[in-house]
Amino acid sequence: MNLLEKGSDEKKIDAMKRILTIMLNGDPMPQLLMQIIRFVMPSRNKQLKKLLHFYWEICPKLGADGKLKQEMILVCNAIRNDLQHPNEYIRGATLRFLCKLREPDLLEPLIPSIRACLDHRHAYVRKNAVFTVYSIASHSADHLIPDATELIKIFLDNETDATCKRNAFIALSNLSRDDAFEFVQKNHTNISGLEELLQLAFIEFIRKDAQTHPELKNSYIKIIGEILESSSNTVVYDAANALTSLTSNASAIKTAASKFIDLAVKESDNNIKLIVLSIVDKLRIKNPGVLNDLTMDILLVLSSPDLDVRRKALELALSMVTSKNVDDVVRLFKKDLAKTVNNSGDFDKNTEYRQLLIQSIHTCAVKFGEVATSVVDLLLDFIGDFNSSSAVDVIAFVKEVVELYPKLRKSIVKRLLTTLNSDEVRSGSVYRGALWILGEYCLEETDIHDSWVHIRKSLGEIPILSTERNKLNGGNDGEEAADNAESGATTNGGTTHKKGPKVLADGTYASESAFTATDAKNLEKVKSSRPPLRALILDGNYFVAAVLAVTITKLVLRFNKVSNNDSHKNALRAEALLILTSILRVGESEIVSQKIDEDSADRVYSCIQALLDTNDAIDLAFLQDSHSAFKVLIDKQKKKQDEKNANEREKTATRVDSPVKFRQFARLEANNVSSENADASDEAALSAANDASSDKIASRLNRIVQLTGFSDPVYAEAYVIVHQFDIVLDVLLFNQTTETLQNLSVEFATLGDLKVVERPTTQNVGPQSFHSVQTTIKVSSADAGVIFGNIIYEGHTGSVNNVVIINDIHVDIMDYIKPGHCSETEFRTMWSEFEWENKVNISVTYPSLRGFLAYLLKNTNMTCLTTGALSDETDADGNYKDECQFLSANLHARSSFGEDALANLSIEKDASGKVTGHVRIRSKGQGLALSLGDRVAELQRKIKPSPLSK
Repeated sequence: MNLLEKGSDEKKIDAMKRILTIMLNGDPMPQLLMQIIRFVMPSRNKQLKKLLHFYWEICPKLGADGKLKQEMILVCNAIRNDLQHPNEYIRGATLRFLCKLREPDLLEPLIPSIRACLDHRHAYVRKNAVFTVYSIASHSADHLIPDATELIKIFLDNETDATCKRNAFIALSNLSRDDAFEFVQKNHTNISGLEELLQLAFIEFIRKDAQTHPELKNSYIKIIGEILESSSNTVVYDAANALTSLTSNASAIKTAASKFIDLAVKESDNNIKLIVLSIVDKLRIKNPGVLNDLTMDILLVLSSPDLDVRRKALELALSMVTSKNVDDVVRLFKKDLAKTVNNSGDFDKNTEYRQLLIQSIHTCAVKFGEVATSVVDLLLDFIGDFNSSSAVDVIAFVKEVVELYPKLRKSIVKRLLTTLNSDEVRSGSVYRGALWILGEYCLEETDIHDSWVHIRKSLGEIPILSTERNKLNGGNDGEEAADNAESGATTNGGTTHKKGPKVLADGTYASESAFTATDAKNLEKVKSSRPPLRALILDGNYFVAAVLAVTITKLVLRFNKVSNNDSHKNALRAEALLILTSILRVGESEIVSQKIDEDSADRVYSCIQALLDTNDAIDLAFLQDSHSAFKVLIDKQKKKQDEKNANEREKTATRVDSPVKFRQFARLEANNVSSENADASDEAALSAANDASSDKIASRLNRIVQLTGFSDPVYAEAYVIVHQFDIVLDVLLFNQTTETLQNLSVEFATLGDLKVVERPTTQNVGPQSFHSVQTTIKVSSADAGVIFGNIIYEGHTGSVNNVVIINDIHVDIMDYIKPGHCSETEFRTMWSEFEWENKVNISVTYPSLRGFLAYLLKNTNMTCLTTGALSDETDADGNYKDECQFLSANLHARSSFGEDALANLSIEKDASGKVTGHVRIRSKGQGLALSLGDRVAELQRKIKPSPLSK
């Protein structure tokens, strides 16, 4: 009180803040009312006046008899003075404060001043005054301002300020729907020329009124159509949304989608682009086939430099491509692809966008075979200009097209050979794919001959070892090189030098390094002159060498079947054996930087053996089995895509026997939801449906966590409700004592990326009584987290608090991990980029390797990306069948926060049935990798020693 009476304005402000805090915590402090009236109310300090408004709002204004306290007469007089204050901002703030008061006796003396503010010269005062009139009229049963509707109508007709007109129309629409409808009709002719705020108010009124007056929908649709021509993007966005909610007519949906697409093209904010594209995608799903004509309009969004926007636009456009517009779509993709090759801008963004375009072209060509030929020609033209990852995508695309369209095989193989003969392709991964295509799809004698000519040209002179030695020794043949080696010359990494000192012309000894300038120049010259395949093999890329060996073997075996010339058959086989032995010799020589690895050498040896001992089993393995495996892979990909499309159609499909819902016959409970909250309730219902799926009662009970023991004074348990970005704890408290527990509160704290955003309030709980509180915890990542805390209540004396420690609640990251899917190229790219890796060793007893993989996938919410790793075949006991004693698979998952988690499973099974190996988990952040690793370790501990069935 001393601070309020004698303190400065700054001290009074601090005192008022403390008083407000205490009052909000439950203590009304009625004894301070007169002190505040006497010492705080006369102050002219603006901040203190604002705190006073808060105080008048929450202080007890009525006496024990329910009538207004006498002291409030002084307050009423002060408020009237503020309403007549020459400063328009004080008037406006006071009017805003009056909107929160509900006491008629306090408001009645202020009515003349409030009505006078409607004619004030400042728009700030008028816009608050009209809302004050609306607030009083809506809560006073028309006896304070009986002519409120007429007053607002007159105000609306005479007003010129946009904000004031908007506020007046909102007030009128809530007080008198008929008068608001009449105003809309009166301004119908020039509605597109009205102010932005008033147009938005019209849209909101139409959206609400159409729910209760469906007979007016047609006229409202016309009005919305005119508002769509507004120059304001905000109005167009709101009007398009309203139009989609008013009707499902195809032309109206198409018009709204067109406006959304225009916004995505015009707006510079990337978030807006993503939002409107998402809305268009929802419209596409709900109205299949209606928006297909807008595909090219959507592709205009590709002018945005943001990759996320481009990716979203491409995904949306690809889902709308049809046989009518596929040519135009592919033509645009070709132009953009050429731009990425010629553009010297941001290299990383250029590369990623190029990959997106290649994948999009791939999708179009697979769905529509008529564009496949032109697309393949285009991509193979640019393959030399692409970086490694883009070129790999091109080769993968060519492999799929050449399998799906047998009529195009011959032309595609010839086009591929033309590209390879240009020597522009130098990437090992690209060459591997190209060689595989040649080995699989060169079916005629002429194709085999052309492929063989290319391979010989790309390998250069054979045998590789002797010719390389000859070049590196400056023209000496192999025997001279050997003699030099015996006499002391050393060949290492392509350089030679003789033993002994070198004598200069003046008789002095010259000092020379092991690598002279001449040697280095000679080495660079030799390297630059090597053909592509030869360069890859000599650089240590023996994976390419192994693929080359298989390709050569396939060509020879197929030539044996299609050719009748025995001499040509034998010559081809002999040359193949020479090439393969040459690869082995050079891989084990001293001129290469690294020796050939054991796996690649074994593969080449097996090819040599296959050429020496040909039989039907070998022909079957090389010519049919590998092709069948690829065909199975393509079929599974197609089946997965078909299932995805079927699921999308099923979401929007209506069953024949589904009941027809009539709004007029809806249950009374449903009518409790006001029309103004219809959209919000729909969104909430959708969110609830996604977050809390209709599980059985038993599964819901698993969400209940016991927080305290049965012997504690307070028994507590929590029902954990998990949403996408937060967790709601519904805590049930039971006072097990025979006394009232005063000021009982539950305090929570967190570890990890969790934050308590809503704390439970303090309550008094009677003896043997229940009490329920809720708290909300925000989740910002899919890392493991812990929620802990205490239950606190006052003791007998009130000076000592009693504390009950509650059990920890561990956040299950599986609630935030969803199965993901990515291509092999995307997996490899992310695998190399992600910094954090967690390696978890596997050592369990399990009936089968595939069974353990299925168990892991089911309990970690991950997707298996390795086709063939899973199988539905089971034995008599219901266990999965294994094809061999080891298994390797790539897994992928994505969190609700957009974080990718990759895993590589590598396991084997010994004779005793024990599964051993490891899982390598990678992610961009450390927390997700560690959390998934802990999950895998926990799953191992849960496995019982007894065999598990499928």
